[in-house]
Amino acid sequence: MFSHVTIGSNDLTKAKPFYDTLLKPLGLVRHLEFPTGLGYGRAGGRPQFWVVSPLDQKAATVGNGITIGLEAETRDAVDAAHKAGMAAGAKDEGAPGLRPHYHPDYYGAYLRDLDGNKICVVCHRKP
Repeated sequence: MFSHVTIGSNDLTKAKPFYDTLLKPLGLVRHLEFPTGLGYGRAGGRPQFWVVSPLDQKAATVGNGITIGLEAETRDAVDAAHKAGMAAGAKDEGAPGLRPHYHPDYYGAYLRDLDGNKICVVCHRKP
């Protein structure tokens, strides 16, 4: 359904190692890098997750109520991504665990990136 997701960053130099670390357990790699953006996607695929400096050249800000959901193949990958993100400087917004109020097999973790964007890593599969 989605072509891509783009989030803003005020410091791509810091965002690059953060997202390289966070996305690795999910099988996502950096495909493109240019002065105003970073493009990530599955190996052999195309960039579908973009971290960019805003085009209007104003400061990137966090949208209230916006969460970027990244799908993990396994619950272990959710755990690994959350741990990697935290080690890279994220703020915890919810430790890995079941969220049965969404559905019985929703296993997710929440964090905020270096610019305050809310990121969810979730596995929808049974263990």
